[in-house]
Amino acid sequence: MLSEQSATTVRATLPAVGAALAEITERFYAGLFAARPELLRDLFNRGNQAAGTQRQALAGSIAAFATYLLDHPEERPDAMLGRIAHKHASLGVTAEQYALVHEHLFAAIADVLGEAVTPEVAAAWDEVYWLMANALIAIEKRLYAERGGNEWREWEVVGRVEETADVATFRLRPADGRPAPGFRAGQYVSVQVELADGARQIRQYSLSAAPGSPVRQISVKRVRGGVAAPDGEVSNHLHARVEVGDRLRLSAAYGDLVLAGTEAPLLLASAGIGVTPVVAMLGELADAGHEGRVIVVHGDRSPAEHALRADHEVYAEKLADASVHFWYETDADGSHGTGLVDLADVAVPRGTRAYLCGPLPFMRAVRAQLVGQGVAPADIHYEVFGPDLWLGQEG
Repeated sequence: MLSEQSATTVRATLPAVGAALAEITERFYAGLFAARPELLRDLFNRGNQAAGTQRQALAGSIAAFATYLLDHPEERPDAMLGRIAHKHASLGVTAEQYALVHEHLFAAIADVLGEAVTPEVAAAWDEVYWLMANALIAIEKRLYAERGGNEWREWEVVGRVEETADVATFRLRPADGRPAPGFRAGQYVSVQVELADGARQIRQYSLSAAPGSPVRQISVKRVRGGVAAPDGEVSNHLHARVEVGDRLRLSAAYGDLVLAGTEAPLLLASAGIGVTPVVAMLGELADAGHEGRVIVVHGDRSPAEHALRADHEVYAEKLADASVHFWYETDADGSHGTGLVDLADVAVPRGTRAYLCGPLPFMRAVRAQLVGQGVAPADIHYEVFGPDLWLGQEG
């Protein structure tokens, strides 16, 4: 895919470019938002920008893509690209915006690396960029076509349930009366809200009810900030201001963490608010009368903080061959584990397909335990809430 001349140049310069990517991405976003402030106001997550996690994710994706091209010259990292494309499509990213990104990204590269960016170096990294960008554009075009276009719709809140002190479920129905579009268990929608300063911020939330439900359902955890990060703008807005009868703008459903190959044994592992796509998957399996082996794993701070716990348990009980393993850091009773998730005593069959969702440390730990029990890395799938800081590390 990468020309021989460019591959040689990228291989030689990757260490220097990789070492400078943090500074490059910082200057890239500064330049982009100076030129186009509306992108920070209405498209990019201001919380992730303030915390620096979006810069880390961009740097990781560039380095991972370039490395993959060098290590697998006849292949393309479709799993990584597909995950990024789903996020982009849920935000409404357009093909034209890739030229804008290119302009400011390469200005940042030249600014940071200076004279090291010779015409040959610039041409090689330009090839890397457009291989990645054009692949994403093609995938996103297909995703939009599958959904009948890039349409945002208004949905009316028809129910609100306080799941825990910090998690609220919003049940939604299309405000225009048209049928609700289909989705697959494990997918998410983007929700756009107008904040007090006029910004129209967008966040993704997993659909937490199984397909086939007459309403759509999202379960939102209120993000409480601290020294290192501010409070979540959209989650706190939804908790404080959105009630039954209000309307929200939603995208179509996107996301690649969906059940496939359900004839194999399944392991569905979650922690914290990562429970939301897992509960939808369990609901789908229960509705379908799934008879295969299913291992349900969840970790949380306490039973009181375990959102959707009743659904988690009820759906698992409906399955013909399911086992449930919950761990709580505090207040665990005798039927559940105390502390962090530990699969040492959980028999995981060979050939298991695993689906993980939760904080990165949790997913890394569970993945390592599964690989140690013989689960193939290719059969371990995950969803990251927020910028994907795991790119290129799950291989």
